[in-house]
Amino acid sequence: MKFVLPAFLLINSVAAFARPFPFWGRSLSSSETTAGATTTMALTGNRDTGTCLQATPTAAIDSKPAVMDAGNWELLTARGQAALAHLIQADEGFAAQTHVYGNWPPAGTEDEGKKRLAEQLADLDEAYPGGLAAYLSKARTLLEEAHAGINPFADFEAKVPEGNHLAYEDEPETYIAAEEKGLENAAAGAAFVLVAGGLGERLGYSGIKLSLETELCTEQNYLEFYVRYIQAIQDLVREKKQMPDLKLPLVIMTSGDTDPLTRELLEANDYYGMKDQLTIVTQDKVPALRDGSAGLALEDDDRWVVQTKPHGHGDVHHLLLREGLVDKWEKEGRSHVVFLQDTNALVVNSILAAMGVSVERGFQMNSICIPRLAGEAAGAIASLEHKTDPEKSMVINVEYNQLDPLLQSQGTSDVNDPKTGFSPFPGNANNLVMELQSYARTLRGEDQGVVLEFVNPKYKDDTRTEFKKPTRLECMMQDIPKLFQKELGASNTRIGFCLLDRWLTFSPAKNALEAGQEAVQKGSTAPGTMSSAESDLYIANQHKLLTAGVRVRETKDPKKWIKVAGIPVTPGPFIVLGANFAVTHRVLESRFPNGSAVSISDSSTFVVEGKHITIESMELDGALVLEAGPETHVTVRGLKVQNEGWTRQELDPEQEYPENVRIRGYTLTRRGTAEYRLTEPGHFVIGESGEVKKVE
Repeated sequence: MKFVLPAFLLINSVAAFARPFPFWGRSLSSSETTAGATTTMALTGNRDTGTCLQATPTAAIDSKPAVMDAGNWELLTARGQAALAHLIQADEGFAAQTHVYGNWPPAGTEDEGKKRLAEQLADLDEAYPGGLAAYLSKARTLLEEAHAGINPFADFEAKVPEGNHLAYEDEPETYIAAEEKGLENAAAGAAFVLVAGGLGERLGYSGIKLSLETELCTEQNYLEFYVRYIQAIQDLVREKKQMPDLKLPLVIMTSGDTDPLTRELLEANDYYGMKDQLTIVTQDKVPALRDGSAGLALEDDDRWVVQTKPHGHGDVHHLLLREGLVDKWEKEGRSHVVFLQDTNALVVNSILAAMGVSVERGFQMNSICIPRLAGEAAGAIASLEHKTDPEKSMVINVEYNQLDPLLQSQGTSDVNDPKTGFSPFPGNANNLVMELQSYARTLRGEDQGVVLEFVNPKYKDDTRTEFKKPTRLECMMQDIPKLFQKELGASNTRIGFCLLDRWLTFSPAKNALEAGQEAVQKGSTAPGTMSSAESDLYIANQHKLLTAGVRVRETKDPKKWIKVAGIPVTPGPFIVLGANFAVTHRVLESRFPNGSAVSISDSSTFVVEGKHITIESMELDGALVLEAGPETHVTVRGLKVQNEGWTRQELDPEQEYPENVRIRGYTLTRRGTAEYRLTEPGHFVIGESGEVKKVE
């Protein structure tokens, strides 16, 4: 045996708030004429089967628009001509796009640029449901409302929605029961969707966020971390349900920026053993808008290129329908769809429990939430009750700068509940569980899964006429309740939330080290850096072991933290629990039949992975890595480990480091390690001296 040292809503609106906020729009019906547009669009597809409706011209362009020079017109392909003609027609009465199609130099000058522009317009026209005419019509309406400062909530009152609070710390049985219900009733029918359209620029990293390490002990990246968790659920359900062929699908939504790097990461790692279960869908960008008339923004240094910007993660719903995945999942008899964000490793602690709550409460959509302080700069889940038409009511995310003004208009305010110390409106962690049948029916409706868009222009001054920089229509996946309400009716829609402790389920990595240091100086204990996310993962695992009876220090209290590279983090122990080792709390408890016989010192590092590992008794003071293969059963009986362990080392300011190291501010120094990597099938016992004996 060899041992070696080695992851909304358009609302009827009248009044205005004093402070600005994004403005929400509506989707045009398939038969609705866009204002000022004379183009007739044919919608292809079948609503009943869920085939995506695609916007296509009903007839070829027979004649050249009057504003176009014949020589230039003949340069263009048929699709380029059609796209340009549609834009000109849609611009009748507005003259907002003349800078795009007017004043072209004669044929023979910049011809390649003209052709490039026409082809790009064709691409943009085909990519957006309803075409550019629909996009620009929505944009004009939303920009007019933004300019006027219209209040989208005038006809609504905010109430606290229905939901469950799973208090892992105070009442662990509520959490455990929900997790077991999710495992028993929903896990076998789950599909997972990972929204991963962004690069790590905000973190100070030029690559994709999914390639960043969740922690430095194993250096497992976020993508592998999520995949291993899904595989662990799959393995457990196969065993419990006697379903040896079960495969849980994973969809990754990428963007043009992240798609090549995501595929490269997957291919380099053989798709982490999930190739036949994994699908990639790629979102398109949308045109940028230069002014309040929804004029298309052209590149500053090239008048033949329209600026484009990300549309937002709300695209995921339309893409799942367009690519036929929702249909496929229904035919396979799946029951729930789980949506995950790309750099919040702790979310895995909430998935099965949230599915359990969805089953128990009959929720068609369930938002995973965290406690939120009143006034905290985070979206909140609220029940918006329409004052005159109950069928327009809905439960939906409301941004913090919209919630308090709305409550004030009702004669109240967003204040903390004295019993809990938090706002009664839970914070939106933006991880969702959908009941598939209702979700599919909603996507097949009139809007084809295109969630309500909004616009959030940054104005130069109080006249609210000129933009600081081009804007665009945006959409967010959590705004889909508006489509539920529209397609199913408020009385037939059940949307709620599942509230879990923040330390257990929410610690996204989103900010650069320097931004985190600045936030800490201002008093923040959640700077959202790579280092704080890693620390919070260790802290959650400390607490999970403690709940399982293990003698270990937990450092959830910020008073116990130390600063490393200017960020408060746990001093230790560093605990990494592999997905197969601890996929549920009941599974974790079974790994320690006598938890009090296991002790881990404050300065230790414990890395463990394997679905057939049992730790009967152990004393750890140092670093221990224990891994077992899928057919390897390991019992730890009386093992005593003492070595120098692993410690953080702050970076030398005089040295150069790779980006993924620099954004943490430290490295991990391995001074001493006891390491066991057992892959041979059979049953092995690791005794007090560390000797490994095969017993079967």
